[in-house]
Amino acid sequence: MAINTLTRWEPMGDLEERLSSLFGRAPARRANGREELTLADWSPLADITEDDKEYLIKAELPDVKKEDVKVTVENGVLTISGERKFEKEEKKKRYHRVERAYGTFVRSFTLPDDADANNVNAEFKNGVLTVHVGKSESAKPKQIEVKVD
Repeated sequence: MAINTLTRWEPMGDLEERLSSLFGRAPARRANGREELTLADWSPLADITEDDKEYLIKAELPDVKKEDVKVTVENGVLTISGERKFEKEEKKKRYHRVERAYGTFVRSFTLPDDADANNVNAEFKNGVLTVHVGKSESAKPKQIEVKVD
């Protein structure tokens, strides 16, 4: 049984992501004995599943507005991009720690050969982006009647 995957292997990109998670996601740095606030890069987590009809990608996008999310398909690659914006500092609030990451993000997935790039739709609800990628008709299993002579 063949297993299709929706991941893109980029050796340097993977290294960058691992290093970023090691160094870039630190919520605070010390300067003169005090913590400074830093904003880290981030990438939303995604689950990918499939059934007979489609591939389903669910990406967690908490505190991201629908208008700040973009889904594109080009040359067999599905890309989810957007931005989680940092709320403007209010005069009455003093921030002691900011551990959630903000800023722009991009996630790209290479579509399998049986994916239908013309049959993609997305919905956004409760901070979760769900992208449906249909499978091409020729890839769907067909049951053939066996006749007995």
